[in-house]
Amino acid sequence: MDLRALAMGLAFAFMWSSAFTSARIIVADASPLYSLAFRFLISGLIGVAVARYLGQSWRLTRGQMKATIVFGICQNALYLGLNFVAMESIEASLAAIIASTMPMLVAIALWAVYGERLPRLGVAGLIAGVIGVALIMGTRISAGVDLFGVMLCGIGVLALTLATLALRGATSGGNYMMVVGLQMLIGSAVLFVVAPMVETFRLEPSWPLALAFVYTTLVPGLTATFIWVLLLNRIGAVRAATFHFLNPVFGVAVASVLLGERLGVLDLVGVAIVTFGILAVQLARQKAQADTATTATRTLPEAPGRARP
Repeated sequence: MDLRALAMGLAFAFMWSSAFTSARIIVADASPLYSLAFRFLISGLIGVAVARYLGQSWRLTRGQMKATIVFGICQNALYLGLNFVAMESIEASLAAIIASTMPMLVAIALWAVYGERLPRLGVAGLIAGVIGVALIMGTRISAGVDLFGVMLCGIGVLALTLATLALRGATSGGNYMMVVGLQMLIGSAVLFVVAPMVETFRLEPSWPLALAFVYTTLVPGLTATFIWVLLLNRIGAVRAATFHFLNPVFGVAVASVLLGERLGVLDLVGVAIVTFGILAVQLARQKAQADTATTATRTLPEAPGRARP
């Protein structure tokens, strides 16, 4: 992983984590699904326009088309839509912590569905992650957290996990900004259909709402997604996902600074444990992937006429 990839990963983690705080500000003055639908519409149109300006084509590979549709629905409509609704009743820091468990859920699913083995470090990371989340949830439940909001965040992160599993290896082929823009438009279309069915349009104009909406649209919505796609193509999904270990730290820090959300000692300990768990799982998956590649290389048949050393 070179310095450019490192900078991209850090930038993505911060932008992505800050979205929970800006979303919390938005839903205080506007209906969540309508807000997200308009955000995706604007981000998508900007993304497609930039892509066309860069000479990118409408024609996507089969893998890219699948990625565009699945991520447009699972990530943009389901995952983010459910999180926006949830943050009407739960804190941004808690939503960020729940969302950050996605890499651990992916590791569990890869083991259960595909039989992918995880080294001891990864198993320790999974156990630590479960303990950390349980510690945080225990303190929040005792303090009277809204369990319906927690459930929505949980369903959302499961949707993102399923999308990640379905799209392994489907990010190559160029046209990255076009893929990002079209994903946003698909998410917008789905939310514009769903929003009138489940909520009443609400808008109370304010400067915090305007600033949060512009920031969410341009930074986490468009820039972070574009950086993520580039990072996937540069270093691969397993290595790129390592940066998710920073999400609980950045998410809690931004919410604390901008929203004044307070965390108890047990919350901070839980965040530290979850952060270690995510990092351990991702490092273990990297090692397992490297070992598999090495084994495959050693078992390749020798070229004709090549003598053994």
